[in-house]
Amino acid sequence: MKEQIQIDFDKIIENSDFTEKDIKIKRDYLKKFLENGFPNRKLENWKFSDLSQIINKNIGELSFYNDYTSTNKVDTSLFVDGLEHNKIVFINGRIEKIDFDQEDKEKIQVNDHSKLNNKLNNDNSLIDLNNAFTNKYYKVLVKKDYSLKKPLIVYHTTNKKIKSKNINLKLEFQLEQNSSLKLVDLFNDESEKNFININYNFDLKKNAILKNYKIDKISNKNVKYSFNNIEQEENSISESFIFSSGSSFLKNEINCNLNGKYSSAFVNGIFSLNNIQQHEIRTTINHLVENTKSYQLIKSVLGKDSKSIYQGKIFVSPKAQKTDGYQLSKAILLDETSEFNAKPELEIYADDVKCSHGSSSGSLDEKSIFYLMSRGLNYNQSKELLINGFLLDVVEKITDPEIKNLIKNMIRLKE
Repeated sequence: MKEQIQIDFDKIIENSDFTEKDIKIKRDYLKKFLENGFPNRKLENWKFSDLSQIINKNIGELSFYNDYTSTNKVDTSLFVDGLEHNKIVFINGRIEKIDFDQEDKEKIQVNDHSKLNNKLNNDNSLIDLNNAFTNKYYKVLVKKDYSLKKPLIVYHTTNKKIKSKNINLKLEFQLEQNSSLKLVDLFNDESEKNFININYNFDLKKNAILKNYKIDKISNKNVKYSFNNIEQEENSISESFIFSSGSSFLKNEINCNLNGKYSSAFVNGIFSLNNIQQHEIRTTINHLVENTKSYQLIKSVLGKDSKSIYQGKIFVSPKAQKTDGYQLSKAILLDETSEFNAKPELEIYADDVKCSHGSSSGSLDEKSIFYLMSRGLNYNQSKELLINGFLLDVVEKITDPEIKNLIKNMIRLKE
C-alpha cells in the first residue's frame, strides 16, 4: 500500500501549482501518515473499529488520486426544494459550485486556499492523509455583526464515475464577532466502495453562533470519516446535529475547545441502522476556562446486524470552575444481532463543577406495544410509533424551526 500511496501522491504534485514550501509540508504530512497508517483498535479512540480492516472488507485496494482537472455537471434536481439557501457543491471531492446569492456579498468572504500550515503535532493520521492529498480548500469568512439570511447547504455528492477511491476534502469557517451561520451537510452518494475523508475547522469569535446539521440518509456502500474541530471564544455557541444512517461505515468526530467564558456546545445525534452497517460518533468537549457549558444527547435504533458506537468525553481543566457538562446515550436494539457500544468519559480537574453522564440500551417495551395494539394499532404501527417518539426527543433539541421541520421531513419523523 505504501508504494501505491507514494505513486498517487507524486501524481498530485505533478498536476498542481503548489509552491516548494507547500510541497515540503505535504510530504511531511504524507510521511507521518505512512508511519502511523490507518487507525486500528490499538488506539483508544478506535477501540471499537479497525479502519484498515473495514476498508479491506468493504473496498479492497484503494487509489489515493483523483483527477481534479475535469469538471462534473451539477445535478440541480438534488437541491433541497422549498427552502431558499446558499450552496457549496462537492462532486467526487471537487468543488463545482459556490453560491452565496442570498447574502450581502460584502459581509461574506470566500477564499481559495491551497497553503497548509506545518503543525504536525496532531495524533490523527486521517488528518495527515487529508492534508497530504487535499488539492485545494476554501475558507468561508462571515464578517463581524453579520448573520446569514439563509442557511448554507453543503452538498456532498458522488457519482458512478469513481470506485475504490480515497476522496479528501476540507473546508474552514471563521465567524467573526456577533456573526452567525446555519450550515447543513447533505450527503448523496451514487458511487460505491470509496473512502471519503472530510476535515472541517470552525473558528468562532466572541458572541458567534454556529448551527451545523449533518444528514447521511441515503443508503450507500461507502466508508466515511468526518472530523470537525471547533474553537470557541467568549459567549459563543455551537450546535451540532448528526443523523447517521446511509453509509456502510461512518465515523463522525467532533473536537470542541471552549476557550472563552460563557461559551457553550451542544451535540445531538441519531443512529438509524440495519443491514450490516457500523456507525460511530466520538465527541471531545474541552472545558478550558470557567463558566462554560456542554450538552450531549445521542440515540440509536439498531436493526439486524447493525452496530453503533458512541464515545463521548468531557474534559474539565483546573481553570474551568463552574463548568456544566451533561452527556446521555440511549439505544433500542430491534434484533438480537444488533450491538450498541458506549464509552462515556469524564476527566475533571476542577472542584466547582456540575458534570454527569449516562448510557442505557434495551429492546422495545412489549407492554407499551401491547397497550398501543389494544387501542387499535397493529404490531408494526405500534413499533413505529414508539421508535418515532424515542427519536423525536433528539430532533426537538434543534433550535432553528425551519431546519427542524426540514430534518423531520427528511427522516420522516412525525409529531
